[in-house]
Amino acid sequence: MSVQPTGQSATQSNVSFEIKSAQLPLVALMLKSNHLAAVANDLCRLYGDSGERAGFFDQDPVVLDFSSLKRDAEWSDIEALLKGMRSCNLLPLAFRGEPTDWTDALLHVGLIQVPLEISKVKKSIEKATETVSELVREVPGPATMVIDKPIRSGQKIYARGADLVVLAMVNQGAEVVADGNIHVYAPLRGKAMAGARGNVSARIFSLCLEPELISIAGIYRTSETPLPANIAGKPAQVRLSTEDGQEKLLIEPLKN
Repeated sequence: MSVQPTGQSATQSNVSFEIKSAQLPLVALMLKSNHLAAVANDLCRLYGDSGERAGFFDQDPVVLDFSSLKRDAEWSDIEALLKGMRSCNLLPLAFRGEPTDWTDALLHVGLIQVPLEISKVKKSIEKATETVSELVREVPGPATMVIDKPIRSGQKIYARGADLVVLAMVNQGAEVVADGNIHVYAPLRGKAMAGARGNVSARIFSLCLEPELISIAGIYRTSETPLPANIAGKPAQVRLSTEDGQEKLLIEPLKN
C-alpha cells in the first residue's frame, strides 16, 4: 500500500512525503510469570552488560506477550520490566494477550496494544502465501553466512536471519549465533546458539563437539553438564525436542 497526499499539492511533481505500509521484524517476549521485576532480573542476568550473552540484542523492537499468564494474574511492576529490557538493548513497543485489568496500565507507559487475533490472521496469511509460492515457483532457501577463519576467544559472530557455516575452529571464549542452523566443520569449543529468534527447528552440527554452551531457541546446556563419552569430541548434532510438551535438547552422534 502506498498513499500520497491529495489536493493541490498532490498534483505537483515533488511531493514532500509518501505513506507506505511497512513490515518490521519484531521479537516477542513470552512472559511466563506475572512477577515482572523477577523477569527483568532474569533478562539482565542473561543479556545485561555482565550477562553470559551480553551484547546479543541491538535495539531490537519487542512485543510483550502475556497470553501464557492466567487471566486472573495479579498486576506487577511494568516499569521494572521496561527498565530491565532497555538495559539489555531491547526496545519495548507493544503488548498483546494481557489480563483485562492490565490494559490501561500498559497503555499508560506508552506501549501499543496489538490484539492476538491480528497476529493469528497475519500468520494465516503468511502461511497461505508460502503455500501459493510453493505451487508457482521454488521458494529460495535462507541466506547463509560462511566464516573460513578460526574464531578466537572474545569474538562473536551473529548470522542474523541466516544459517551460519564455520570452516575453522570455534575456540573457547568465542561465540557463534544464528537465527537458523549452525554448522561447524571443525572443533566447536566455545558457545553456539542456533534459532536465536525462536526457530525451534534449528540445529547445531559439529565435527568435534566439545562446547562451553549450546542453545536452540533459548533452551541451553552448559559444560557443567558433561557430554556422554560417545558424543564428547566427536561428530554430533544438537536439536530441540518438544515431545510431551517439554522442551529439551537432544544431542546425537552423526553416523557415517
